[in-house]
Amino acid sequence: MALKHLQIAVGIIRNPQKEIFITQRMASSHMAGFWEFPGGKVEVGETPEQALIRELYEETGINALSPLPLSTVEHQFDDRVVTLYFFMVEEWEGEPFGREGQPMRWINQAELNADEFPPANASIIELLQA
Repeated sequence: MALKHLQIAVGIIRNPQKEIFITQRMASSHMAGFWEFPGGKVEVGETPEQALIRELYEETGINALSPLPLSTVEHQFDDRVVTLYFFMVEEWEGEPFGREGQPMRWINQAELNADEFPPANASIIELLQA
């Protein structure tokens, strides 16, 4: 049986103080309780960048401007393969918030803790702390 393959666009929303906006995964979601960088599935016919802009608006209420591709990570779980397209978002319109009612916070980039995120995020957190 082939594993389900998901493509996910992810935004690293970073302000001038080098703080990063993160949200907590809902209890009903895969990897519930972990913190994450906002984003979501790339839909058919969308580029990862288009998906990112749509998802950030849906999840955080911001209009991302000029997201820059940062890294692509493929991670295999027992039941799925996930390709994550990470973008750095340092320009946006609006103020990000947990639009779907999810817990959220700004955290200093140096204080990101990979243990609080899904395993697929470890290499990005390492990159952000280099």
